[in-house]
Amino acid sequence: MTPQELPPPIILFRMVTGYYVSRAVHLAAELGIADLLGQGPLHYEALASRTATHPSSLNRVLRLLAGAGVLSEEDGGRFALTPVGACLRRDVPGSMHAAALLFGGNTQQAWGELLHSVRTGEPAYRRVFGADAFTHLEQHPNDARTFDLAMAGFTRMIAGAVAASYDFSPFATVMDVGGGNGMLLEGVLTAHPTLRGIVFDLPHVVEHARARLVETSLADRCTAAAGDFFADVPAGADAYMLKHVIHDWNDKRATAILKNCHRAMTPDGKLLLVEGVYPPRIDGSDTAFSAAANDVNMLVCTGGRQRSEQAFRDLYNAAGFRLTRIVPTPARVCVIEGVKA
Repeated sequence: MTPQELPPPIILFRMVTGYYVSRAVHLAAELGIADLLGQGPLHYEALASRTATHPSSLNRVLRLLAGAGVLSEEDGGRFALTPVGACLRRDVPGSMHAAALLFGGNTQQAWGELLHSVRTGEPAYRRVFGADAFTHLEQHPNDARTFDLAMAGFTRMIAGAVAASYDFSPFATVMDVGGGNGMLLEGVLTAHPTLRGIVFDLPHVVEHARARLVETSLADRCTAAAGDFFADVPAGADAYMLKHVIHDWNDKRATAILKNCHRAMTPDGKLLLVEGVYPPRIDGSDTAFSAAANDVNMLVCTGGRQRSEQAFRDLYNAAGFRLTRIVPTPARVCVIEGVKA
């Protein structure tokens, strides 16, 4: 019987107890189980020895992960990675290790206060941690590192699709505003050899971007600038790109960011938001489910939101832009292009 064929009460029960698996995945990420299994199957006692855990208790969690398809249980108490479980390794393309730590850790704790957000409209994250999400990250470097690694992992998955779907060739310089460690800009510059780039983000984030640039072959075409996009955005680019920045903020704060981009841009510059566009109807598709889930995650964690096409048009208008087109990509994000109105 497939999950779709289960009786409705069992389907609902699986939903309610979904945290069983998410907590087990988070634990596996914390213990580095996937890295230990990277060279092949191991007995649960060997895994317990290497992770300083109680053997029979660890075995019970490993069997839950096998039931969820993260691991496979072999003969004689040994476990191996499945293709899903391999994504928990730190050293593989598409690694979800940091994402498992982030979304199974602080994010899940914030979701425990979802009712607070629904009743007040305020982020539950602040109620749980005593500060808004980004202030908390500034105050806790280890959490910030996990967040940055998780975001870089997601960016790595979409960078090629964005670079291939949108024509960057008319531009000389692209600034990635809130660009993190520069992963998206790296993908764009790699696909467009004549293009130059600037990563703009907070000082502690830009340090990681600078370190990464030194490791790439793009250091002569890309620089990093430190600042706060709520205070000012530097001039010097003919396209300003923001990936998953605007969805972190409510309309007032998002408009402030875009107005700062507007002031920095030349009259013929382009604004490029890389975001998901919220569908008008939740139709049961995985894409629609992901959009709705991300929207509530923004409610809980940052006070931001996913936006529909009309909401983006309204936001652009409020900041002095005109939305010119929305370019879809294969990666569940679109490039939402705007020009000065």
